[in-house]
Amino acid sequence: MSDMGSEELEEKGENDLGEYEGDRNEAGERHGHGKARLPNGDTYEGTYEHGKRHGQGTYKFKNGARYIGEYFKNRKHGQGTFIYPDGSKYEGEWMDDQKQGHGVYYYVNNDTYTGDWFADQRHGQGTYVYAETGSKYVGSWVNGQQEGAAELIHLNHRYQGKFLNKKPTGPGKYVFDIGCEQHGEYRLTDGERGEEEEEEESLTNVIPKWKATKITELALWTPTLAEGQPPVDVPGQEEAPGTEGEGEPVEESQALTDVSDGEGDVTRPGEEDTDAFREESGDFSRGEYRYNSTDQGNVIFEEDDTRQSDPD
Repeated sequence: MSDMGSEELEEKGENDLGEYEGDRNEAGERHGHGKARLPNGDTYEGTYEHGKRHGQGTYKFKNGARYIGEYFKNRKHGQGTFIYPDGSKYEGEWMDDQKQGHGVYYYVNNDTYTGDWFADQRHGQGTYVYAETGSKYVGSWVNGQQEGAAELIHLNHRYQGKFLNKKPTGPGKYVFDIGCEQHGEYRLTDGERGEEEEEEESLTNVIPKWKATKITELALWTPTLAEGQPPVDVPGQEEAPGTEGEGEPVEESQALTDVSDGEGDVTRPGEEDTDAFREESGDFSRGEYRYNSTDQGNVIFEEDDTRQSDPD
């Protein structure tokens, strides 16, 4: 959904369209405080400067959406709150009519994202909280997606590593509240790679598997963050990382593969039972986790000797 609506009319200089009641300057321009009703039913009440919305104001769209905040020469700029027709809401910084800077997005499914924005997308450092489970993704975002160094925190354990295309990738570790860490790597198996010429296309659909290497005592984790490139400008309403793309954060509450605003295939590793981990810890050093994006991100253990132990 666009944040623009009929706001563009006044920007084009068509200041006489619709009805206006308020202050004007000697040149007859809207200047000072005023109220305007555009031909399509949208309304604006706030300050004007030389015919343009400038300063604090409230713009109400006929579809129920509204923006309350600062304007700069007809553009949303500064601090502002945008409430969408479905009830989702963004509170934070704007620049040249786009969400940019620091802000908080409240999704319809009660998930939240708090962090950096660039060109209307989550970009930089941010925290996405999944309301249904209480789990949260804390780390790097690129072009609206979970990507880079991050921590996926659950009730009794957490995963620390890197993410790509909203999925864990490469070396990382699980940190359990019982006082130990399991180190390993998320990787694709030969059977999941497919033909080389189709590899790039199939990567987004591949489910990574966790291969454990060792168990150690707790250690301090310091992420190494890579600088991401600015995202492509895609204005509009945010969707939970489960309803975007495929309808991301299905809402993000379906985790780790939105985090979001309808962005959604965020799948997150499941919440393994610590007692099961304690009992089977002797075998985990050589076991595998399969990252299941269709089952709330639950981790399935596959032992080298073909035995399976259900963490749930």
